[in-house]
Amino acid sequence: MATRLPGLLTVVISSLLSQLAAVPDIIRSGDVIGVGFTVFQILILAFEVAGISYLFVTVGRSLFQVAGAQPTRFRRLLGELVLAGLIALVAWAWIPQLPLARGTEPAGVESLDIAGRAHTREPVAYSRVPPVGGDHSPVVQNCGFYDEPIAAEHAVHSMEHGAVWITYQAGLEGDQSEALRRLAERSHVLVSPYPGVPAPIVASAWGKQLRVNVAGDARLGQFVDAFRLGPQAPEAGGPCTGGTGDPS
Repeated sequence: MATRLPGLLTVVISSLLSQLAAVPDIIRSGDVIGVGFTVFQILILAFEVAGISYLFVTVGRSLFQVAGAQPTRFRRLLGELVLAGLIALVAWAWIPQLPLARGTEPAGVESLDIAGRAHTREPVAYSRVPPVGGDHSPVVQNCGFYDEPIAAEHAVHSMEHGAVWITYQAGLEGDQSEALRRLAERSHVLVSPYPGVPAPIVASAWGKQLRVNVAGDARLGQFVDAFRLGPQAPEAGGPCTGGTGDPS
């Protein structure tokens, strides 16, 4: 639990900032329901940030008090070592989530300009297969692993929120499929087959794309590290759950 809290706090804060940034556009649109829903989401996210921060402060203060209250020098030293170990564990979990720790872009990545990102309930004719951005459904695709193709319009919305969408050709061998499934265990990673995909495996993020032949290609993991919740996404940190789809 302790190792997952820093990453959770990072994602929640990013989501909160994303919602705050969207408020002016929603107000200008005159969408009263949208404004109300956004304010509600902001309040929920603010409550989550406050709760997680309070938990960190409370636990940390308690640990310091316990370490300092030991009756002998040896036990105080032992308590301080345990506390230092816990701090190192939390730092180890937090550092990979920070922008400064983000991986470098692997070789072979294509960077593409995205013309728009409006919400639409109509099918979108994307110029690229699979798409790397553009107009999209107002409903996100729940991140995770899928055995069946999903609608690109939902996946593009997830990429707008910082998801990496890994698409693969049908009939992928079992060991490669399992490797992709393991990648999909991370937050904001979406994996699915896609008809007409131009390579055995294609990794896409907002405005970024990489083609590889096997799941064991080191560049695939590097792509995820570089672009998952990355600054290239217009609304990085937005939710990748609560939408459509039931990943396995």
